[in-house]
Amino acid sequence: MPNAVTQERILRYPEASLRRRTTFGKKQGLIFIISGPSGSGKTTLAEKILGNKRLKNKLARSISFTTRPKRSGEQDKKDYFFLSEKRFKQAQKAKKILEWTKYLGYYYATPKDFIERQLNQAKHVILCLDLKGAFTVKRQYPGNTITIFVIPPSLDTLLHRITSRCNKTKEGEVKERLRLAQQELSACDKYDYCVVNKYLSRATKQLKGIILKEIAYLKI
Repeated sequence: MPNAVTQERILRYPEASLRRRTTFGKKQGLIFIISGPSGSGKTTLAEKILGNKRLKNKLARSISFTTRPKRSGEQDKKDYFFLSEKRFKQAQKAKKILEWTKYLGYYYATPKDFIERQLNQAKHVILCLDLKGAFTVKRQYPGNTITIFVIPPSLDTLLHRITSRCNKTKEGEVKERLRLAQQELSACDKYDYCVVNKYLSRATKQLKGIILKEIAYLKI
């Protein structure tokens, strides 16, 4: 676990904002990537941001492809595009996938066409991705991508969150989630921003501030 952080830690890349403002003389949208281990609360934070009055008309949520079964209450084309593994492979072959990963036996991916369309229309997108996906997108869109890592206040808190949400999950899967979480936490220094999610309201406020600041750079 990284050293304790009391507020969002900013890793500054001063040339990035200038690059975004001058790319081809045309303003494009930004990609805000939120990462964090299972149980960090990254998905909840993204939903809070997308529902925020100041941001809901500024941000679009990308809907991912997945091969995992639908969970109770989930809807196709709203929560995910639920695909068979065969259709997923076809989408890969047709280069319709921007990035992908395999997690606990299932594939997840970001549709490329949607991202390209939003950027070219100077619209902003929010994505929840793992480390591999975040760095893949950052390499392809270095001047448009802002990476934000969400961490829990402690490993004990993370363990509680994972076991609480996985109370009907096999013990082996819980252990695998914890192993992956520790691996992911070691990479948070590679992100542009880091937000500690101890109190949801405070973390949401910090995340909103980061996004509004980055969008404001485009107007300079």
